[in-house]
Amino acid sequence: MTKPLIAVPIGDPAGVGPEIVVKALSSDVVKSCANCIIIGDKGIIDKAIALTASPLKVHVCSDVDSADFSDGVLNLIDLHNIDLASFKYGVVQAMCGQAAFDYIKCSIELAMSGKADAVATTPINKEALHAANVPFIGHTEIFGALTNTPDPLTMFETNGLRVFFLTRHLSLLQAITQINKAKIISCVKECMEALKRLGVSGGTMAIAGLNPHSGEHGLFGWEEVNEITPAVEELKAQGYNVAGPIGADSVFHQAAIGRYNSVLSLYHDQGHIATKTLDFERTISITNGMPILRTSVDHGTAFDIAGKNIVSEVSMVEAIRLAAKYAPFFTKH
Repeated sequence: MTKPLIAVPIGDPAGVGPEIVVKALSSDVVKSCANCIIIGDKGIIDKAIALTASPLKVHVCSDVDSADFSDGVLNLIDLHNIDLASFKYGVVQAMCGQAAFDYIKCSIELAMSGKADAVATTPINKEALHAANVPFIGHTEIFGALTNTPDPLTMFETNGLRVFFLTRHLSLLQAITQINKAKIISCVKECMEALKRLGVSGGTMAIAGLNPHSGEHGLFGWEEVNEITPAVEELKAQGYNVAGPIGADSVFHQAAIGRYNSVLSLYHDQGHIATKTLDFERTISITNGMPILRTSVDHGTAFDIAGKNIVSEVSMVEAIRLAAKYAPFFTKH
């Protein structure tokens, strides 16, 4: 059986992206599950190979068709967009912000054309994007715009625990104001479609509670009584297999041991804390709702340790593994 082909942009060259890519490609897990094509700058990749003492040999290819997937070969589409004379690790540079965007754009084009089966992304830096006048704040916004997806849906997965988010980058006060029956119903339906597309069938989706003990019938807040429970009841009436609200202090554990196939987290930190506490390095972000599949490490550029060969590649390995796992469920475009 042919292994899925995963496009891997190297992220911000000044961060740890190039290092984790080089390390991950030497992993037995990656070798066994995927063929990878890297999008980056050869000078930066050469530096990462030297830094990590990797035995990989770089094969520069103009396209997927000229790639060589022999063992020990790193296939690179070289955009040649970094001036090594002015390059520095761990520093915000407009050159690196623009380069990171270019790598992502190329990887999206490969996936949208069907030449790659999925994209596994590495960290980028918001300040560097801004310095380069790139009109996007992060990966999700870039993928949304370049795939014509107005509202991509984020799911975290770690050790089989899947978590969706009703709200994300809002203050806690703002997030609470957006927790309403209509939004929950709409979001759950999107999540169910995403699970179906990922090949997840059967099981129950749990809706996390907002207040301590899910409000104790109004003793600690009325959101569960007025919005969350009515949403769950309406979804059940429509035939959706959901449960809740279930106290957030237990629902993630219950899902992790298999009682539920996924959890809807009501705000950003509720789900992030649960997944990252369970396994920080193996918490992977999967962007759903697009015509292509994208997975990503869920850590930053780590400028403080970039270029020092001390970063762990575990998250990158896991991002590629999950991209390969779910890629067969996506139709090529």
